[in-house]
Amino acid sequence: MSDSAATRPHSDPALAPRIQDRTAGPGRLLTLRTSVNDVVSFRGSFVTNPDLAAGDALRQQLTVSLLDKGTEHRDRFALARVLEACGAKLDLSSDGLFVEMSGRALVDDLPRVLEVAAEMLRAPAFDPEEFRKARAQVAADLQRRMEKTSAQASTALSQRLFPEGHPNYSPAPETVLEWLQGLTVQDVRDYHEAHFGANEWTLAVVGDLQHDAVASVVDETFAGWAPHDAPATHDTDAVSTEVGRTTVPMPDKSNVDVRLGHAVPIRRDHDDYPAFYVGNYILGGNFAARLMSTVRDEMGLTYSIRSSLSGVSTRYVGSWQTSVTLSHDAVDEGIAATTDVIREFVAEGATAEELDAKKTTITGSYSVGLATTDRLAQSILTNAERGFDVAYLDDFPEEIRALTLDEVNAAIQDYLDPASMQEALAGTRPRPAEATAGA
Repeated sequence: MSDSAATRPHSDPALAPRIQDRTAGPGRLLTLRTSVNDVVSFRGSFVTNPDLAAGDALRQQLTVSLLDKGTEHRDRFALARVLEACGAKLDLSSDGLFVEMSGRALVDDLPRVLEVAAEMLRAPAFDPEEFRKARAQVAADLQRRMEKTSAQASTALSQRLFPEGHPNYSPAPETVLEWLQGLTVQDVRDYHEAHFGANEWTLAVVGDLQHDAVASVVDETFAGWAPHDAPATHDTDAVSTEVGRTTVPMPDKSNVDVRLGHAVPIRRDHDDYPAFYVGNYILGGNFAARLMSTVRDEMGLTYSIRSSLSGVSTRYVGSWQTSVTLSHDAVDEGIAATTDVIREFVAEGATAEELDAKKTTITGSYSVGLATTDRLAQSILTNAERGFDVAYLDDFPEEIRALTLDEVNAAIQDYLDPASMQEALAGTRPRPAEATAGA
């Protein structure tokens, strides 16, 4: 039962008319029947409202990591045996303001798999020994992150762009380690009690299904799951910071990771977002983009460079940023070259040929992204989390194809500002003597 077998033929009709959208159990259920035999994929989420400035992202991560380690009714081995007997997959994850679950099963096994998922979410055991193991694993992951120049540069840039209570702000790994050492299993229990509930609960199920049968399973499995009372506390806007640079010295690294960027004032549901998204894609979205063709292919200053819109949500603002990896003796030249390409792009705009090419790439990638039941379920869930109508799943490619060059270039000029770029660097810079010797 592989995901690659659960494919959606490209000749299928529009998605939205085939999706049934209803209330089932404690929230919203979206089901889509496809031609794949016997298999269903599912994706679900609920809003937790963590207090990010108080370190709740870490508490949520630890809480989620313990959900499959035993419940009040079954230990971890009994839970695993159910999934293994079904040949099913079930994952639970922390994603900012959300906790998400995902999985895949034979359609006849869906009731048993969802029963296990509901039990994990609603009645985890939080065994103290499992907590200690999970805390040690998180500490090890943080130590590895501290050794990565890319992670340190991204963290440093996030701190220049967003306040501590913003979902796009990343605290320093050293700070998180300090928080981690002070946490107890009771902190995790308290977080679960206060933040786990059916708030904005949404479940997407795709595959060889009967709509009413899935609704009945969800009604029975998640019956009585109430919402929590934790209010939303996260910041939604960016920091107004004087333009500058943060440098994270990291000895004995052969490369320096650089992040350039600034916050963007629009959210994912803004009318200008699609044009700005395409404009950024032309600048640095793939190997055929401006930054790659100039800074890498023509100048040979890097192997990897790209630009992206990061963390842009319908709930809060995100950022535009460029990431580039440079050898430590080419940092200044690489940053200057990257900045020159960005300034020229904003001043001159994209060309008609670039726009046509990127429209084809973006819409083609979107179609590929709907090629399996798992990806379809994820797309349906993400669309719902953003508050979009199901029709947007079909409208997005047409929205991209309909963009004009004037609209894209206007968005580039309105929302991409080279003069506002913040800089963050992590790695080993040459000492002055080394720089002189190499000159």
